[in-house]
Amino acid sequence: MNTLPPYYSSLAPFLSLFASGHPILTYHKLGPRPRKVRLRGLYLSAELFDQQLAELRASGFTNEPLSQVITEPPASTAGITLTFDDGYQNALRYGLEPLAKHGFQAIQYLVANRLGQLNDWDVRVGEAPEPLMSEPEVRDWLAAGHEIGSHTSTHPYLTRIPINEAKNEIQDSKKRLEDTFGVPIQHFCYPYGDWNPIVRDIVIEAGYLTAVTTDFGVNTLETSPFELKRITARYPSKNWRTALRFLQNLFDHRKNGAD
Repeated sequence: MNTLPPYYSSLAPFLSLFASGHPILTYHKLGPRPRKVRLRGLYLSAELFDQQLAELRASGFTNEPLSQVITEPPASTAGITLTFDDGYQNALRYGLEPLAKHGFQAIQYLVANRLGQLNDWDVRVGEAPEPLMSEPEVRDWLAAGHEIGSHTSTHPYLTRIPINEAKNEIQDSKKRLEDTFGVPIQHFCYPYGDWNPIVRDIVIEAGYLTAVTTDFGVNTLETSPFELKRITARYPSKNWRTALRFLQNLFDHRKNGAD
């Protein structure tokens, strides 16, 4: 029986799932957690990040860009995609060295109108403030061989705002990032994993090639490129919320006939 954890901390429990499709891992913040953090699981220590990459590399996993995920069937050699949400400065500070050391590239989804500022969408609900990458820091990220994508202009719940505002968030962020950094912005990330068919179609009309969700699982050629599944990477945790999510993920995994 599969006993699949709800979060990715180590490779062994996920090997069979990863073999069934294209895995995409989600990261947010790297390094030490400041005081008064509410969502502790969004932080991953630099040591554990390095350990996860070392484990993936030792097991034969290679970097797989999103453009490859949507165009090629699962390969005989394992591929994996690494994504970061929000554009936190600590992802740059603690992420560049281990990524280079183990030969992986990643994509950072940026909140276009908040570069060099703080995560105000979290601070408003009581989360600890964290600095976001500035324009020069994003350029450092790109110069290191990594990608960027859009996470909207201001990080709203897209299904909770008027359609015209959602269009602006999706379209304007793409244009601003392209104008600022001179690279095509082809990939989108739904803030909070909040999307519906209307929002998805706006993303398609805006000219993106992919969009990632927070839905748990791996991707096949049958997966819509605008509904890509991901698995959140974090440290091991045992509490009742984790247990409930574990049971739900296990139920969904079985329902889809994956075990």
